[in-house]
Amino acid sequence: MNKILIIAAALAVTVSCKKKEEKASQEPAEVSAGAEVIHPESGGFATSVNIPGELQAFQQVDLYAKVTGFVQKVAVDVGSNVAQGQLLAVLEAPEMKAQISAAASRLKAQEALYVASSATYERLAETSKTPGTIATNDLDMAHARQQADLAQLEAAKASYREVSDMQNYLTIRAPFSGNITARNVSPGAYVGPTGKGSEFPLFSLVQQNKLRLVVNLPETYTGILDKSQVITFTVHSLPGETFSGRISRHAGALDTRLRSQRVEIDVENGNKKLLPGMVTNVSLPLSGSREALSVPNTAILNSSTGVYVIRIEKGKAVWVPVSTGIANDSVVLVTGPVNSSDVLVKYASEEIRNGQEVKVRK
Repeated sequence: MNKILIIAAALAVTVSCKKKEEKASQEPAEVSAGAEVIHPESGGFATSVNIPGELQAFQQVDLYAKVTGFVQKVAVDVGSNVAQGQLLAVLEAPEMKAQISAAASRLKAQEALYVASSATYERLAETSKTPGTIATNDLDMAHARQQADLAQLEAAKASYREVSDMQNYLTIRAPFSGNITARNVSPGAYVGPTGKGSEFPLFSLVQQNKLRLVVNLPETYTGILDKSQVITFTVHSLPGETFSGRISRHAGALDTRLRSQRVEIDVENGNKKLLPGMVTNVSLPLSGSREALSVPNTAILNSSTGVYVIRIEKGKAVWVPVSTGIANDSVVLVTGPVNSSDVLVKYASEEIRNGQEVKVRK
């Protein structure tokens, strides 16, 4: 009998504790005098994101030999500043002189044949004006000979121009103004378009007074990059200095491997303080959509089940799932089933449970 009374008493205590817990769970959540609330604000805001970039030469080219030969003269070295069209090296190909002589001889011979056939045709044509003196077939044969010799003459001229043009390749000139960054030949070296001697370029030339700052912009930011603003960046090797430029071009498509878009900023570098290959830290300006809504960072609830804002509806808390966009130190853009007239809890917390009654601070 005593055991029964003890068990009944324990059950009564347990039921009493549960009722107290249920009563406590139904009490409105409040922070001192109540929960502070806000309204989402419409209209985008500006912020920025820091992304690594790389400086590249505005123009860069490796120069190879077009024809086979030996290096006769090298006019520049590593670090040389060269102007467009400046002589860099001279090659020597003795067999090319023989080719030019042979082409010139063939051209002169063909010119002589054409002159002879033309004279013959003109004489026959003049004589044929007297009826019965020249057979029509003979006149046609002379005219055909003249046209054939003319065709051979044009072919000889083309052959001579081809050999002469090849001789022009014996001089290597700068295609644009810039700096020589590599030299891989010396006088006497054998070079050619293929095979031994062409493993490396004769010279590497870069344009240094103007650079390209290349940034791979992640897909997340492609639609909100503010292309009208000035881009600022720093380089690790020049601490304390800030450089600037404007976006000049962008790829217009995403790289399938990196899921990013290539963005290029032209950077004037007249003092040549910046060097191609330098790694940079770029500050890219972003602008939120004017149709987007923004809320304080504190109004975002990052739960294990997702991201929410807490809306007050008829005195009760409603967890509303949202997606967040760009953010700055205090504000973040949100998208989802929210509008500017909603009443949201300013300081969201998991302590404010979904469906729970909430007092609002007046």
